[in-house]
Amino acid sequence: MKISDVVRRKGGGVVTVKPDETVGTLLQLLADHGIGAVVVSEDGEGVSGIVSERDIVRHLHSDGPSVVDASIASIMTSDVRTSDLGVPVEELARTMTDMRIRHVPVVVDGKLEAIVSIGDIVKHRIDELQAERDQLVGYIQQ
Repeated sequence: MKISDVVRRKGGGVVTVKPDETVGTLLQLLADHGIGAVVVSEDGEGVSGIVSERDIVRHLHSDGPSVVDASIASIMTSDVRTSDLGVPVEELARTMTDMRIRHVPVVVDGKLEAIVSIGDIVKHRIDELQAERDQLVGYIQQ
């Protein structure tokens, strides 16, 4: 199975934010969309960075409440690991586990296509295992 299968199942919508927006704006986006990370992009197509709840918490600890008024650029991760649609699900799962990252933007021809979370990967794998189980049970019952 490929990442394209995960994206097809979950959809390709990606919430983005500009790097000069405030962390307060980011908090509102995370809450409004019920998500844990946002891709930072100047134009909604490129990937300038990624920022997650974890980034906010770390900076809240080190910088205090003033982080809410800081720019997203000041707390984002700019060295972003991305994927393309052809990567095997198992490969991306291993990369995410080894690198301890939970969100990976999917880029096609230099343009942001989707974002995949570790939860999406786990759900996809559980669905695969359930389908295999159902096939085996059906085979045994014949």
